[in-house]
Amino acid sequence: MKKRVAIFASGGGTNAEKFFEYFTNSNEIEICILLSNNSNAYALERAKNHNTATKVFSRQEFQKTNEVLDVLESKRIDFIILAGFLWLIPSNIIKAFPDRIINIHPALLPKYGGKGMYGMNVHEAVKRNNETMSGITIHLVSEIYDDGKILFQKETLVEDRDTPVDIANKVHVLEHRYFPEVVEKYVLENLL
Repeated sequence: MKKRVAIFASGGGTNAEKFFEYFTNSNEIEICILLSNNSNAYALERAKNHNTATKVFSRQEFQKTNEVLDVLESKRIDFIILAGFLWLIPSNIIKAFPDRIINIHPALLPKYGGKGMYGMNVHEAVKRNNETMSGITIHLVSEIYDDGKILFQKETLVEDRDTPVDIANKVHVLEHRYFPEVVEKYVLENLL
């Protein structure tokens, strides 16, 4: 039986798109729903283009009720992927999916992690500190931002002439190349 996956996204959904493409013909993993805290997120359109269910929720529904958890359980979700999702996952969802929520961070954790470290904030900090390397970290989610077990890291060179936008572009290439593959490997090795 296929493993059933939910994606959480807050923005454009380029990583979500890579998951839809990667698992379209999979006999083992199915993307069942995309959930978002942003009704204007283009990720919702990407899901609809792939005939995937969507759900938009409020901060109140997410943090103070079981509404989102109920949706996940009704869809019989096995694993959750955070693909550009910016809110801290509440404990009720973490407890229901122990070691089964996977996130990607646009830096080499533990550097440049934690609250407020997302998107261009990360790349600007990397540039400001004259780092020579950046990259991606794929990790499990805990109740602390960017603190879960690291599953995979991949580096990219940061050159003196690189702007934060250049760094972001290099990191996006790594995200799109490795995120679906690493998730697939983790899901298939951790069959329930």
